[in-house]
Amino acid sequence: MYKFVICFLAGIGAGLGTGFAGMSAAAVISPMLITFLGIPAYEAVGIALASDVLASAISAYTYGKNKNLDIRNGVIMMAAVLAFTLVGSFVASLVPNTTMGSFSVFMTLMLGIKFIVKPVMTTKESMAAVSAGKRVVQSIICGTIVGFICGFIGAGGGMMMLLILTGVLGYELKTAVGTSVFIMTFTAFTGSVSHFAIGGMPDIWCLVFCVASTLLWARIAARFANKASAVTLNRATGIVLAVLGAAILLVNYIK
Repeated sequence: MYKFVICFLAGIGAGLGTGFAGMSAAAVISPMLITFLGIPAYEAVGIALASDVLASAISAYTYGKNKNLDIRNGVIMMAAVLAFTLVGSFVASLVPNTTMGSFSVFMTLMLGIKFIVKPVMTTKESMAAVSAGKRVVQSIICGTIVGFICGFIGAGGGMMMLLILTGVLGYELKTAVGTSVFIMTFTAFTGSVSHFAIGGMPDIWCLVFCVASTLLWARIAARFANKASAVTLNRATGIVLAVLGAAILLVNYIK
């Protein structure tokens, strides 16, 4: 029962973060499983990535159905992200360990505050004003940056993509989140398969509970997000990110 409660609570945070902001489930699920269930870090990350796959996929489907998904540029960015994640991982293996592991947690908190204080009010009309060629080049460059940082630090992919899509590429918030979860579906699948192939299958019940809970809450969050106004979505996203960031910091402090 205790295991179910921890996994369910972790899934709530991960699902809301994914459905509202395209956030990786690993940022929430991993510290929860490590701290409260004593699951090894590598196994916990594998479970979190597996939870991300279906949650991101159902979120991407919901955003796509509501025409809030840029598939063409999303595929281009995803290819760059996957390629340079490998490059970043290789470079990271050559340098001493750093203290950058908490980077994604602080970014989650700060990004949440940013959405509350300074909401993203870009429209689809202004997005359409950018030429297709320029958007392709931007997608490649930004995917390269996100992939390298994710590979080097080992976290922060969803947050980095949301920040770059809204702040650099000028996406409106719903399309940014939709495109982010679309990319995260494939990156999470790649990551989870490699984790299970290298480390073996994790605790099956933890895996099932986390996947189910994350999927449920991601679906709820994505449906709400696509019906909400820009102002409401910015506030809701900001609150979810700020609360999750603070909660993860607290969990890490307990650990």
